Amino acid sequence: MSWLFSKIKGDGQIWLIVLLLTIFSVMVVYSSTGSLAYVKHSGNTEYYLFRQLVFIILGLLFMFGAHKINYIYYSRIAQLLVWVSIPLLLLTYLFGPSINEAKRWLFLPGTNLTFQPSDFAKLAIIMYLARFLSKKQDVIKDFKKTFLPMIIWVLITCIIIAPSDLSTALLIFVSSVFIMFIGRVSIKHISLFIFGTAIITFLGIFLAIQLNAPGRIGTWESRISNYMSDDSEISYQVQQSKIAIAKGELFGSGPGHSRQKNFLPNPYSDFIYAIIIEEWGLIGGVFIIFIYLYLLFRSIRIVIKSPNAFGALLAAGLSISLVLQAFINMSVATNLLPVTGLTLPLVSMGGSSVLFTSISLGIIISVSKNIEDNVESTEKQLA
Repeated sequence: MSWLFSKIKGDGQIWLIVLLLTIFSVMVVYSSTGSLAYVKHSGNTEYYLFRQLVFIILGLLFMFGAHKINYIYYSRIAQLLVWVSIPLLLLTYLFGPSINEAKRWLFLPGTNLTFQPSDFAKLAIIMYLARFLSKKQDVIKDFKKTFLPMIIWVLITCIIIAPSDLSTALLIFVSSVFIMFIGRVSIKHISLFIFGTAIITFLGIFLAIQLNAPGRIGTWESRISNYMSDDSEISYQVQQSKIAIAKGELFGSGPGHSRQKNFLPNPYSDFIYAIIIEEWGLIGGVFIIFIYLYLLFRSIRIVIKSPNAFGALLAAGLSISLVLQAFINMSVATNLLPVTGLTLPLVSMGGSSVLFTSISLGIIISVSKNIEDNVESTEKQLA
């Protein structure tokens, strides 16, 4: 065990956050997949437990590997990833299996396993923006040299993803805006970007509805209308989620004792936060919020201490994306936002989501490890 701890570097409190979230994940996924196990695997309730454990172990291995790589190398890797992500997204959009009128997945060749290229693209675009902005600090306010080439990649990525996964496209867009702001991009250019994209998005959705375009337009329309309607017309998902939260009260019904998991659609992914509150109560729900806020706090410390613009932007972009996704998921479960398909990072049941979240956290820790190494090197020189 001491050998293992000697190999783990970087921010130890982020490692602790990961440990706490994965423990929660195993317990809540095991609890919330009972009905799914009876339908899909003849009542073998351990199937999804072991499946989640496998992905968590793989995620921890990926995280360990990512944190061992000097984060400077991710600047070069970003160039390759962003070029690979676009063909993968196009391949998914054109040939991916359609599930619930959405093409979000690709099958890994020779297996029955799937992964979401949008998770790959989100990581790629954040790494690319961190690299691009760090190299353009001398001309950061220039529209043609900096702003225009940068937003082209963001727009292409979001436009390809949006028809099948609007929530992920919006997450990438908002995360990109935050990175631009932190990277000192002109506020005027950012405002123009937001305003222009909002107009184009609303016009596109309006035309798609009027023309009865195929895909998930109807799903978007119903989710927004359900969110805007009164309580008597809210969707079945939101009703069951509210019931689960109400039953949780202060201390919850106890681990594994959720009843709404038998009625709530996707209690192990999109609405897992409602199950957490039902089983662990308001205390458990607040604790999860605190964990993600503390992750953001530790990441901000890394950003402030980073001597390199690329490291600071990389840690900021990845942490903001993860925490923003977490709060969107929790807001959906509590009916503060319309229903989306975003999971709770490192907690919801998943494959590619767990792996890419782990890689993102590993990269953040790599930045913190480099800061520690620089401090140690400085102390040795002064000794």
